[in-house]
Amino acid sequence: MDAGAGECIYKKYCRDLQYTSQDFCLYDGKGDNIGLQAGQWDNTKIDIRSDITDIPVKAAAFDNVLCTEVLEHIPKPHLAIKEFSRILKKGGQLILTAPFSSQTHFSPFHFHTGFTIYWYKKILNLYGFKIVSYERNGDFFGFLAQELLRLPLITKKYTRSKIAVYSFYLFILPIIPILALVSRLSSGSEKQLCFGYHILARKT
Repeated sequence: MDAGAGECIYKKYCRDLQYTSQDFCLYDGKGDNIGLQAGQWDNTKIDIRSDITDIPVKAAAFDNVLCTEVLEHIPKPHLAIKEFSRILKKGGQLILTAPFSSQTHFSPFHFHTGFTIYWYKKILNLYGFKIVSYERNGDFFGFLAQELLRLPLITKKYTRSKIAVYSFYLFILPIIPILALVSRLSSGSEKQLCFGYHILARKT
């Protein structure tokens, strides 16, 4: 089960599996035109159209559930974890990714800026999962580089000041290689801030 599958970008990696996609299919790529939007969005490939907290399948129907970059778009994400526990077989695997800290995107369907490892540990345990492994994606310095590179684009969008945009580029571009170097030298900054977590959990 690819839960919150959107445009089903992972289907091509599942040719040897019995792949089923689920999504609520209300996002159209433009949303309310606030924040970051996809522009275009294709929901036509979705197998099951439903709320992610109430998927119309029988209990223990799936061996694996994938849910990537979806939790921040669910008003009550813990209820999605509860539903994954219901539809997974005992011993089934849950693969999760979500932001640690994110800007407003895909609004009005953006309800949380991100999730810490403490949230995953608490909620997954609550609904009968054991974390097998987890990895942090990126670190503090990589995150900072990402946001600095966005600064001219955001400035252009909200101020339309060409002088400010060009000034930011002149200021930012020399800093990016330094941040990349510091990232390679650092140890532990990912615990302070990262792009997000990659979680592998098993239903007990």
